[in-house]
Amino acid sequence: MSECTHDCSSCSQKCAQPESLIERPHQLSQIKKVIGVVSGKGGVGKSMVSSLLAVNMNRKGYRTAILDADITGPSIPKSFGVKGRAAADEQGIYPAETPTGINIMSVNMMLENDTDPVVWRGPVIAGVVKQFWTDVIWSDIDYMFVDMPPGTGDVPLTVFQSIPVDGIVVVTSPQELVSMIVGKAVKMAELMNIPILGLVENMSYVECPDCGKHIDIFGKSSIENIAKEYGLDVLGKMPVSPKLAAACDKGAIELYEGNWLDEAADKIEKI
Repeated sequence: MSECTHDCSSCSQKCAQPESLIERPHQLSQIKKVIGVVSGKGGVGKSMVSSLLAVNMNRKGYRTAILDADITGPSIPKSFGVKGRAAADEQGIYPAETPTGINIMSVNMMLENDTDPVVWRGPVIAGVVKQFWTDVIWSDIDYMFVDMPPGTGDVPLTVFQSIPVDGIVVVTSPQELVSMIVGKAVKMAELMNIPILGLVENMSYVECPDCGKHIDIFGKSSIENIAKEYGLDVLGKMPVSPKLAAACDKGAIELYEGNWLDEAADKIEKI
């Protein structure tokens, strides 16, 4: 049968439709909304933003979770002070729970030592990410945040095709090449028909501890112009914060103080 090329809403023809690749979560999981946190390059703070968004929504009274899809660079457990291996039985795998009740699953929780490297090829990594969705018993979750690896390769493609993502947040930094990086992430999301909630600029400035002045250490931000170019909202600008970095190193990110992502949380809440 030939491929359908017309509007099917008012048509009686039984055209062949492409088969959905969306996977069902574990039968004991109830996940209401899934938010991807993405970027076209590494080192811009996707894991930080994923963690802070989960903490923010948790503080609003929602049950939140983080699926750490950055298999070769997992950092979520350390930020929350979670150690040890994930529990499992004949029913499935159980996520760890942070002190404030956030569920997390990361490949580090399945390794003998969290410093062991993950030397796997792309298809194997993508398969593990899919298993984090299908085999983990997430229970009742209002908002799940998927911490994506950088770029537009196997894992982002697997997530977009197999997990019902309700929207993505694109994380950027102030450097000049940001326009190109944002463009790659935005165009991939558009190709996969994933709604883009907006942009978050990380490392946007440093706040002087004496006078409170914002210092643009990476130069003047162009995030507003980039957002306008792609018709997107700027959901937050995060500073370079030694206190926040120290909290992550100590596994105490849930204790952070800051309202940088309040607008992003409000928009996610309205999905």
